[in-house]
Amino acid sequence: MNFKDLGINIKKTHHVLQIKAGKAVNCFLTARNWIIGLYIVEYQQKGKDRAVYGDNLIYDLAKEINIKGLSATNLKLSRQFYITYPQLNQAVSELLSNEQLDLLINIPISQSVTDHLKIKKSQSATDELQIEPVIFLNNISFTHIVELIKIEEPLKRLFYEIQIIKNNLSVKELKRQIETLLFERTGLSTNKEKLLKITKGQIADLKAEDIIKDPYFFEFLGLKHTEVYTETKLEQALLNHLQEFLLELGKGFCFVGRQYKFKIDDEYYKADLVFYHRFLRCHVIIELKNRAFRHSDSSQMQLYLNYFKENEMIEGENLPVGILLCTEKNETLVRYTTTGIDNTIFVSKYKVALPSELEIKRLIENDLKRI
Repeated sequence: MNFKDLGINIKKTHHVLQIKAGKAVNCFLTARNWIIGLYIVEYQQKGKDRAVYGDNLIYDLAKEINIKGLSATNLKLSRQFYITYPQLNQAVSELLSNEQLDLLINIPISQSVTDHLKIKKSQSATDELQIEPVIFLNNISFTHIVELIKIEEPLKRLFYEIQIIKNNLSVKELKRQIETLLFERTGLSTNKEKLLKITKGQIADLKAEDIIKDPYFFEFLGLKHTEVYTETKLEQALLNHLQEFLLELGKGFCFVGRQYKFKIDDEYYKADLVFYHRFLRCHVIIELKNRAFRHSDSSQMQLYLNYFKENEMIEGENLPVGILLCTEKNETLVRYTTTGIDNTIFVSKYKVALPSELEIKRLIENDLKRI
């Protein structure tokens, strides 16, 4: 080993073990907060003098212990943490030695809360769906947990727990994904793995099929399944909610125009909506249909794409892409109509309501199998 190798080895050792030390500290702090939450819940249920404190228990307790980092707010969060994740009892007990347990707590750490606050088994689609407690404790910090316990729906909370572990999300990234409704918008995407990579900015080697979704959800339009609406009305509604529409389309779409007019010989044609995709470096033409897909729709889109290929493309750009948005589609008809042509045409369904809890459950089950 020479001097340079010595320096490299020390740097690597420092980097690897510093990360592990940080994770260990986070893990023990999370366990601490869970145990504090257990203490508070058990006291509120069984404390002999709990009536003395009443509703002011948390604030009085913060003054009593007077420890930096354990304010009334943090005590409230610890209490909610325990109530939301009682299943972590075994993971916490395994993290601590028997000697540490004897010093820290005088009730069994695996003791259940009473029926008054016990988290009853949900009748929703989340039954038996959860991350292994040890994996949870080792990979999700308390700062993440503070954001997670704000989410009331167990299935939605589980979805974001999985994303934290799979994608090593920072708290800032987690907040952004929650705010932009990632749970609702990726539930039924064709290639969810690719879409989640796009949200992290991993855009190398993207193809059109990695970005185009099926179905799209236009619940933000406020349209009802039974409502009769024309293609023009749908188009106008989408433009009235352009920001939400762009979020639904996905990252990278830039609006170019509506009823994009062009002339072939002596006849004018209009494409419903035209976008440009920054990452694909191509135009994306969208045609809206308030009915099921027909084979003639593909011919119409082929015409538009050929025109854009010949007249709108500039050097360095890729071939234009077409998206036909229909209420329904026959997969065999789509395959026979779009296979073997030079241009890329996608036929996607759109829905005016978000996916059901059961539909998203199936996708989350597949994710849990991979963790």
